[in-house]
Amino acid sequence: MFARGTKCNARPPENDTKLLIRRRSTVSVDWGHVFAGRVGGMTASEIRELLKLIDRPEIISFAGGIPDPDLFPSSAIARSYEKIFQSNSGAGAALQYSITEGYTPLREWICDYMGGKGVNIGLDGVLVTNGSQQVLEFVGKLLIGPGDKIVVTRPTYLGALQAFSPYEPTYLSIPMDEEGPEMTALTEALAQKPKFFYLVPDFQNPNGTTVTLARRHAILDACDAAGVPVIEDTAYCELRYDGEHLPLMAALDCERNGGKLTNVIFGGTFSKTMVPAMRVGWVNAAPEVVNRLVLMKQAADLHASTINQIVMHDVVSQIFDSHLKLLRTQYKERRDAMLAALDEYAPPGVTWTKPEGGLFVWIEAPEGVDGTELLARAIKEANVAFVPGSAFHADRSGKNTLRLAFSVTKPAQIREGIRRLCELLKTAA
Repeated sequence: MFARGTKCNARPPENDTKLLIRRRSTVSVDWGHVFAGRVGGMTASEIRELLKLIDRPEIISFAGGIPDPDLFPSSAIARSYEKIFQSNSGAGAALQYSITEGYTPLREWICDYMGGKGVNIGLDGVLVTNGSQQVLEFVGKLLIGPGDKIVVTRPTYLGALQAFSPYEPTYLSIPMDEEGPEMTALTEALAQKPKFFYLVPDFQNPNGTTVTLARRHAILDACDAAGVPVIEDTAYCELRYDGEHLPLMAALDCERNGGKLTNVIFGGTFSKTMVPAMRVGWVNAAPEVVNRLVLMKQAADLHASTINQIVMHDVVSQIFDSHLKLLRTQYKERRDAMLAALDEYAPPGVTWTKPEGGLFVWIEAPEGVDGTELLARAIKEANVAFVPGSAFHADRSGKNTLRLAFSVTKPAQIREGIRRLCELLKTAA
């Protein structure tokens, strides 16, 4: 019974309230127990961490495979944004929500661009994404279940491993030769009924290898026979400095299937050819695949930035071809500087690739050299940074390999950085 005049919901005295708060605050969540099991497959990007070194002026960095900001088409981008904000109606549309599939004029431009490369698609075969990295993440979500087998090359793009690993796949890593993935190993992997084969066919990140035309046909022959789709990642295909452009895997797939994109999922991006910060990429695939990816995009972030898509369309419509000529000239000079310096300074037993394009040179040091240990020495003793090659192996092999990027370093610095690195390599084994 309560005494007359009291209420059952009366507040406790102030000191008692503070005591209750203190007692409650002692209970904490065991986040390790709450996290989903797939979180264990998520790892930090060694490249993202190494990018922090670029801001240190004393470091000669071969670490980040990023475009040179001095080459960004900043004026064209600024004019495009200014044009949008000169019109109230234009600004309103650019700052508003948009359809998930992407800004229609940009998708139409992508259709024309891909058509010029032999990939004939309609609007229903295009989804604009937040960079091609989002394509990889969506592919993982769409196709990989726990324990499912997927085929990757050894080495392969680190960002792909990061995108796929949370979905708990079993990796089937196949070696590469100078023409691309080794076909005997690929055939054996395909016999294990994997979900897909992920491939960077042009100037691969990390080793700069370009898959030959004959090998592209052989890969499609094998994958088609096994009923295994190919995920084609083409971030670097426009950055060719020598030789002739090869047909896309997607174009060969269309050629085999009556003009329709059937067994290849194609990921494209403007990050390496225009600017990365606008985060505009795209995926081309059969409409039934794109329809599923659209649902994932809706759930993930509704759509890519409307204003960035409008600006990107405006810029590429005006300067895409001329800007590519500038990039190819500048990056070719830097690639040549790196290859010349390696020819001059590399010690016996060290080999490297000679890519026809892209942003990377791949070094293989003698057995016994540990790239991670060498990196620690290189930063401390020589003010040089690179990425240890083991980061690009699903099984963490390749400890004696290094990836060198030449895109943001001027030729004179490249020469000096290679000289310093090669001095360390002489004593590393």
